[in-house]
Amino acid sequence: MQLDHDQLRQLLALLGDSDIQELKLEGDDFRLEVRRNLPSPAPATVTMVQAPAGAPPPPPAPAAPVGAAPGPSAPPPPAASVRSDLQAVTAPMVGTFYRSSAPGEAPFVEVGSRISAGQPVCILEAMKLMNELESEFSGEVVEILVENGTPVEFGQVLMRIKAG
Repeated sequence: MQLDHDQLRQLLALLGDSDIQELKLEGDDFRLEVRRNLPSPAPATVTMVQAPAGAPPPPPAPAAPVGAAPGPSAPPPPAASVRSDLQAVTAPMVGTFYRSSAPGEAPFVEVGSRISAGQPVCILEAMKLMNELESEFSGEVVEILVENGTPVEFGQVLMRIKAG
């Protein structure tokens, strides 16, 4: 397969009008990799390697790091005054936080609820899987820090429990 500069320009123009984020194309004497991150207006990254005739294709280039998505990427900072008698329930994975098992159902817990170790306190949806999160300790829910349906990060504090 041959690819000249005009064909390359046409291919890049077609890719620019599509929502394709990554394309790898290999021929007998070239390898073309195009990667881009759609949320940012940065131009596409193009790598083209010309190999001598008869030579095996070069090893694939390391993947370019994906740019940060718009908005905050780090979990929100913890509250300034965290009491030492409170235990934090944290997200064990990245996902979407839900307070109840289904829309319209009662939440698992409310502020003021007494809970025991092993009791479900919320659901984290990750990759279309609903994961029930159980409390690791008993006590009273004193803060729920995340709104229903909000994306959460690994390690983000979801709620605080007063042990006892």
